[in-house]
Amino acid sequence: MVLTGAQIVVECLKEQGVDTVFGYPGGTILNVYDALYQHSSEITHILTSHEQGATHAADGYARATGKVGVCLATSGPGATNLVTGIATAYMDSVPMVAITCNVNLPLLGKDSFQEVDIAGITMPITKHNYIIKDVTILADTLRKAFLIAKSGRPGPVLVDITKDVTANSCEYEKKLPDSVEKPARYTEEELAEALKLLESAEKPFIYVGGGAVISEAYGEVREFAKLLDAPVCDTLMGKGVIDGHDERYTGMIGMHGTKTSNFGVSECDLLVALGARFSDRVVGNPQKFAEHAKVLHIDVDAAEINKNIKTDVSLVGDLKEVLSKLNGRLAAQKHEEWMAHIAGLKEKYPLSYDGSVLSCPYIMEEIDRVTKGEAIITTDVGQHQMWAAQYYRYSAPRTLLTSGGLGTMGYGLGACIGAKMGQPDKICINIAGDGCFRMNMNELATASRYNIPIIQVVINNHVLGMVRQWQTLFYGQRYSHTVLDDGVDFCKVAEGLGCEAILVTTKEEVAPAVEKAIALKKPVLLNCMIPKDDKVFPMVPAGAPISDAFDAGDLEKS
Repeated sequence: MVLTGAQIVVECLKEQGVDTVFGYPGGTILNVYDALYQHSSEITHILTSHEQGATHAADGYARATGKVGVCLATSGPGATNLVTGIATAYMDSVPMVAITCNVNLPLLGKDSFQEVDIAGITMPITKHNYIIKDVTILADTLRKAFLIAKSGRPGPVLVDITKDVTANSCEYEKKLPDSVEKPARYTEEELAEALKLLESAEKPFIYVGGGAVISEAYGEVREFAKLLDAPVCDTLMGKGVIDGHDERYTGMIGMHGTKTSNFGVSECDLLVALGARFSDRVVGNPQKFAEHAKVLHIDVDAAEINKNIKTDVSLVGDLKEVLSKLNGRLAAQKHEEWMAHIAGLKEKYPLSYDGSVLSCPYIMEEIDRVTKGEAIITTDVGQHQMWAAQYYRYSAPRTLLTSGGLGTMGYGLGACIGAKMGQPDKICINIAGDGCFRMNMNELATASRYNIPIIQVVINNHVLGMVRQWQTLFYGQRYSHTVLDDGVDFCKVAEGLGCEAILVTTKEEVAPAVEKAIALKKPVLLNCMIPKDDKVFPMVPAGAPISDAFDAGDLEKS
């Protein structure tokens, strides 16, 4: 059948099983929006308040569902407003297709109104991108974009289409989506070497990253931990792969990881990295990281092998497939003395906080209790992000959605909206500091427009908390431009944007507020007032060995 380019875009979205898109219309993309109008019963479009909110929503949708997220924007500032969200998705390996439209082909390169080279701008932060100048290649290019976004190590792909292509017509034939291949680049010899390492270790430790979530290797990781008889730590991206209640679980590793994880990894004789990239926030000082251990690294991306930490054995392939093979060959190991030592560390160094006042750790524990640990938690970036990782015990993957690699303030609210659209039966709660919330709080208007029942929790300490913590510890308490003690009333802001609002000032008010917010089944903001000098502990100074982790008690002794 003969269709316009705009109609082909919509038909390709339907081919790929896309049911929800997030975006903002404008002049160059009007043809696509006109075509979407004709298919509103098949594809739900969420008009966000800002294009950045659309990328974060597509990102949250993708993380919560495992599907490819889709966002749309017009040319010029519409397209450039996607950049932060695309970079966020790129850093965290999130499958996303961003579709933008540009000026007509004869106007390209002439500084035309709202013209920008968005493909050039986003080249370093996409897996691939395209400029479509011919309607006859449009369908196949969109299909390639989706395949690239979800294959191997996932990531964002941008497709920029000139406006005349969306108006031109050509023959279109429907095709089924291409299946995603999972190529293995490891050998039988490397498998045998890995098994030797595993069977000879006396003090193994497992380090789980986001690749375990992406590959859906949850069952395999849990079986592997039992077979190896080893403790397990995780990163922000790996939360929920190991049940947070599991006795093997030692908590997060790295700058704000638990002492048990940091000390245990520093003492182990074999570190098994599963779908992790040895980020600087995990490793600290690379020369001192797991310096007594051999390293076995399993990852789908060969570029990550030996990039930050030298490995002894590496297996490049899909983690679920690799672990299935290892689990089938690995005899059950016993490390009773080592596991007892780790249990002793957990008992000696538990996470702790001041229970006499309202605090974010207490709020997270109450949210965990009220939701029975079954909510999807999104976060922004800073102290509240670390507390959300530490004190909510994630029992399933895809339940903590957070900007780990880029550290994007303002990410969480859009992501929460996207997650709720993708998982409508889940309670979806965004945790944000007052500094982060200011950046994209206009997306509350999006939630109220569509009555998307998300819960926005603002951890309000009237400062940029994590920056202030660094200023306190390392900058002589010189609080340069980190105080937010102004007249902004977030409850009134939320009400003005069409949402319910609840002020929380005491511990006793937390649980009833969360319960009420859930029961209302509409967008609700909880404005929670906490002390301005609460700190996230444990902490490792930047560039220091993770064995240097300290907490409030250590500071008092020094």
